[in-house]
Amino acid sequence: MTNKRVRLGVNIDHVATLRNARGGTLPDPVRAALLAQEAGADGITIHLREDRRHIRDEDVGALMSVLTAPLNFEMAVTDEMQQIALQHKPNAVCLVPETREERTTEGGLDVAKDESNLARFIVPLREAGCRVSCFVAADRLQIESAARVGATIVELHTGPYCDHVAAEDSAKASAELERLREMSAFAHSQGLEVHAGHGLSYETVQAVAAFPEVRELNIGHFLIGEAVFRGLDPAITEMRRLMDEART
Repeated sequence: MTNKRVRLGVNIDHVATLRNARGGTLPDPVRAALLAQEAGADGITIHLREDRRHIRDEDVGALMSVLTAPLNFEMAVTDEMQQIALQHKPNAVCLVPETREERTTEGGLDVAKDESNLARFIVPLREAGCRVSCFVAADRLQIESAARVGATIVELHTGPYCDHVAAEDSAKASAELERLREMSAFAHSQGLEVHAGHGLSYETVQAVAAFPEVRELNIGHFLIGEAVFRGLDPAITEMRRLMDEART
């Protein structure tokens, strides 16, 4: 295993959340994506939700037309989202669970429960040239299922680890971190590229970035919140510094 630089994907959903809170066009998530790209983001992540609570359909086309960094399109496993992905053909699609009631993505996709449907769903996305990822809990069964259905990437859910750190529960945080470590290695052994994300902050990012199998971290809410106080460029620059430091 080489000690390759970890890519940073910046999720700009919550710039769109601010825009939609008042209506209109500001702040512009496309501008945020371009600033993130200039600040060193290796990719841009968006989640087009069924209820369009932040990213809108027109944002997807606008981003595809101006970005030079890869676009990671998070999506529910629905016919509507599949057609939108096939229309735009982003670099990557990440299949995530979605319910209308949740504030943010809660838990990983239950790949094991729906293998046959997911296998069929993924085929046209891969044929269109999209890299396909499944957002899953750090769980052996889900990782094995993701490999069987044709995903080439798994994104491990780091939310429980971050929640335990925030609650200052060191025992549970350590146990969850060890689970993430073990499942990163296991996913790699299954031939899957390993990504991770959800809830990562300056406090929690280094422990996960240090895993040699992890190739990409996707971080959004914390960076957009931090940008309110210090600006998007400095917020991303500091995250990039911490990730690189963890790898060395």
